[in-house]
Amino acid sequence: MPSRRHFAVTTITVGLVAFAHALFTWPLRATIVFFAVGALVAFIAEAAVINLNWLEHHIEPKLVGVPLYVLFGWTGVVYVTFRIALLVTDGWTAVAATGVLATMYDVLVDHRGVADGHWTYTDDLPGPRYRGVPWWNFAGWFAISVLTATIAVPLL
Repeated sequence: MPSRRHFAVTTITVGLVAFAHALFTWPLRATIVFFAVGALVAFIAEAAVINLNWLEHHIEPKLVGVPLYVLFGWTGVVYVTFRIALLVTDGWTAVAATGVLATMYDVLVDHRGVADGHWTYTDDLPGPRYRGVPWWNFAGWFAISVLTATIAVPLL
């Protein structure tokens, strides 16, 4: 299996396993809203940075430049980090912890996606980069993770 295909399949699998876990442990409405709205938030964010020519993905299939596997990856990671946060706290503290945990995850793995050729940061924005990944990517992970986790709080 080619590296890009393997990466996409692995990412989709993480998202599907997270979704299945949520189906067994959360109310159905909370699960559907979390994953649907989370995927929509991720799609809008990815489409925005692609439209700004700050990011280019190299894995098909895509919709408006956004590879569809990304929607599984975002929601899967946010779900897992939210559940971890809920093990030690609740409410808005868990939401903030989710943002931190999901962003820490991205700090650890995003540079591998760049190195493996899955995506390229094409921006020329000033500011720090960590292993080729611009600061705004990590800020985006934090914001999207917090927004997605916020959706779940009133539903649980």
